[in-house]
Amino acid sequence: MWNRVEHYVDEIRANRWYAYFAVFCRISLAIAFGISGWVKISGERFAAGLPSNHPLGHYFDALLDTGFYYTFIGMGQVMVAILLLIPRSALLGAIAGFPIMLNIFVLTYSVRFEGTRTVTFMLLANLFLLVWDFQRIKHILPFQQTQRELQANSDKPRAHPFPYVFFTLVVLTLATVIGVNQIMYDIRPGNSAEECMNGCRDGPTPQASKQFCDCIYTKGKVLGKCLEEFEKAKAIELGANGRNQLRP
Repeated sequence: MWNRVEHYVDEIRANRWYAYFAVFCRISLAIAFGISGWVKISGERFAAGLPSNHPLGHYFDALLDTGFYYTFIGMGQVMVAILLLIPRSALLGAIAGFPIMLNIFVLTYSVRFEGTRTVTFMLLANLFLLVWDFQRIKHILPFQQTQRELQANSDKPRAHPFPYVFFTLVVLTLATVIGVNQIMYDIRPGNSAEECMNGCRDGPTPQASKQFCDCIYTKGKVLGKCLEEFEKAKAIELGANGRNQLRP
């Protein structure tokens, strides 16, 4: 299995289109890490437009209050951005950035943040960069190519056909992430009270949804408590709607 993985990585590294995609992933991640890190170094609250009563707003407010720890995180993110921009250190940047991206990925999904799609794309880009440099990473794993295999791979002619299948899979993956994020939660707090309320109009339980938004943005309760109240209100509203439909 590992030999097949090595063979596949060797094939894609011989194709300039994959190389262009790797550069795109590096630059995109570097920009994201750089902007996020610089905001923290500047001592500003990240996502300043996000209300404090938002579940993620609570987190950003608390993180800002940690003082030099907040600055330390920003310096780490800027360092990752610099490493990603330098070709020789890009692998180190991808390795250092992966746990950061994984942490952000879990965080955004746990609070039902609207930016989960973008964070998922970034995590996938980070994973691609790790696969891209698999030949270098493999030396810390208990699987290595033999010298004969390395010589055989180095003697292969370099070809540059456009990888239609790969980029089709990329598009399908992005579409799948967007689609799954659209249906995986029955309710989200949105990024503002207005956005949350707008999402209540077309739902099957508009009153319960409005109570949820009020619980988040007016009462400032934690997400878990608001979800508990929403589930109870939803059950009551659905029961009432069912009884109304049965009436002659």
